[in-house]
Amino acid sequence: MQRFRSTISVIFLLSMVTWLPGCIQTKRAANKTPAIREINQRKLASRTGTIAIVGATIVDGTGGIPINDGCVIVTDGIITATGKKADIKIPNNAQIVEAAGLTLMPGFIDSHFHLDGVKDLPAMFLQNGVTSLRDPGAWIEAYDGERKSGKTIPRLFLAGPHLDMFPPAYPRDAYVVRDAEEAVREVNHLADIGASVIKVYYRLPPAIIREVCKAARNRGLPVTAHLETTEAREAIEAGLDGIEHITSFGLSLLPQITGEKYRQLVMADNNARKQGRYDVWKVIDPNGTLADSLGVFLKNKGTFVSPTLGAFEYQATAGQPLDTTRLTAFDTMKKITGRLHRSGAKIVVGSHSMIPYAETGWAYQREMELLVDSGLSPAEVIHAATLQNAHFFRINDRLGSIEKGKQADLILVKGNPIQNISATRNVVKVMLNGIWVK
Repeated sequence: MQRFRSTISVIFLLSMVTWLPGCIQTKRAANKTPAIREINQRKLASRTGTIAIVGATIVDGTGGIPINDGCVIVTDGIITATGKKADIKIPNNAQIVEAAGLTLMPGFIDSHFHLDGVKDLPAMFLQNGVTSLRDPGAWIEAYDGERKSGKTIPRLFLAGPHLDMFPPAYPRDAYVVRDAEEAVREVNHLADIGASVIKVYYRLPPAIIREVCKAARNRGLPVTAHLETTEAREAIEAGLDGIEHITSFGLSLLPQITGEKYRQLVMADNNARKQGRYDVWKVIDPNGTLADSLGVFLKNKGTFVSPTLGAFEYQATAGQPLDTTRLTAFDTMKKITGRLHRSGAKIVVGSHSMIPYAETGWAYQREMELLVDSGLSPAEVIHAATLQNAHFFRINDRLGSIEKGKQADLILVKGNPIQNISATRNVVKVMLNGIWVK
C-alpha cells in the first residue's frame, strides 16, 4: 500500500512538472498583445541587396555622441552594421553611397499629423524626412485616397476618430460616446480595425477616460488626449500615456477659480477656446510652483508630451496691429515647454501639419525650431523626433534609431543639425524600409 501511494505521488509530481509550465505558457500567450503596426505595413515596398552609406556624420537618435566619417550597412532593408567607416567591413556586393559632408539620421516620426484636406500631404512630408506619422483623430478611411494614390507615403499609424462627447468640437473626426460602455466598445472596435493609438477629446471626464485606458491597455494600445476642460493630472492618473498640445495643461497651471471660468466658457462653446486659451496663457506664471510640480509629476508618470507649438505660434508682423495677448501667451507656452523638459518630461515632436508660420510640408521642421527656441538643444530635439517618439508609438524595438537590427528608415541632410536645427530642412535623400525615395 505504501509503495502504491509513493507511485501515485511520483506520477502526480511528474504530471505537475509537465502541466505547470504549459499552464504558465498558456497564460502568458493569453496576456500577450500584438505588436503595434502601421496600417500600410503590407504596402511598403522592400528590397533585397546591400547598401553602404559611407562618410556621413551619424546622429543615431539615441542622444549619443555623433560619429564622424561613419558607415551604415543596410541589408534587405535592415541595418546590419553602424559605426566609424574604418571599423566597418563593407561587403563586396554593396552599393556604395558616398555621403561625406552630410549628416545621417533616423527618419523623423511625427506624433501629431492631420490631412487637413491637402492632397498628397503625407507624400510631401516623406520627401522632407518624415518616415512615420500618426494621425491622432481621423477616420482610418480618410487615408484611403493617400494609400491608393500610387505615391510613396510614410508609415501610417492611425487612431481612427477621437472619442468625444456631445457637442463634439470636430464632428467629422469624432466618434461621440454617451457613457463608458459606448467608449469601451469603440476602443475595441478601433483596435479590431487596426488603430495603433486611442485619442480622447476634452469633453470626456476622468471616469470615462479611466475606462478607455483600461480597455486600450487590454488591447496593447496607448491612449493620448487633447484636454481643455479636464485637468491633466486627473486624466493622467486615469491612465493616459500622452498629452497632445501644450495648451492641454492650462487647468493645471492656473488658480482653480481662473481655470474654472475658462472651463465653463469652453464647455458652453467649443470655439471659445480659440481665443480663450491665449487669454488664460497670458496670465500663467512659467516660473511658478504650479509649473514646477507639473514637471515633476510628468516625469514620475513617464507621460509623453507633444506640444505642437507651431499650431499656436504668433509673430509680430510689420504693418499689422500687435496682439500682445497672443505674443505673451505664446512666449509662455514655449517657456512652459522648456520647463517641463528640464524637469524630465518626455517631450516629442508633432507637427500639426498645417500651421500659420510654415510653408506646406515644412511644419515638422518648424516645430523642431520652436522646441529649440523653448530651451531644448538640437540634439535633444532630434532625440525627441526619433527614438523618443518611437517609444511613444511603442515601435522602438524596430524604428527610431540607427542601430543594428532595426528597419532602415533614414535621412541624409546637408549641414550639421546638431549645431543648427534648421539644417534638417536641407534634406538630400530619404530612405524608407531600405529603399531610397524618389
